[in-house]
Amino acid sequence: MGLFSFLKTAGEKLFGKKAETPATPSVDAAAIERERRIAAIQSYVIGLGLSIENLDIDIEGDKVTAYGQAQTQSDKEKLILALGNVEGIASVDDRVSVLVSEPEADMYEVKSGDSLSKIAKQFYGDPMRYPEIFEANKPMLKHPDKIYPGQMLRIPK
Repeated sequence: MGLFSFLKTAGEKLFGKKAETPATPSVDAAAIERERRIAAIQSYVIGLGLSIENLDIDIEGDKVTAYGQAQTQSDKEKLILALGNVEGIASVDDRVSVLVSEPEADMYEVKSGDSLSKIAKQFYGDPMRYPEIFEANKPMLKHPDKIYPGQMLRIPK
């Protein structure tokens, strides 16, 4: 459990434009926008197919708090990365427990000029081990050449 920082200006563009402010003053526009953002993130996470039971997400400003129970450490880390690699999110407060414990992966922020093979050489000493990093970051990564500066990746030990 902990608080993870991310680059707020990079990532999946889930939120689009802000919802129209209702004309009725009794309706809280901020609460409506918050619920819209929570629904967008929940839909995105469900679409990734991560094994998280009792997933509950809360958003306050640019911080997401995630609650639930992951089957594996890998699923938990993928959830954190999926939430944090959303444009407009600067931090993820992890409150997710894990059923099957395993060693935590390192987290790495992609820099300009990076490739998965360059990152694999840095962490493993062998650029040909890039598929391990790619597999460890599926389903967020769709292609090994599609990474961007500011993106956070899992680097398995």
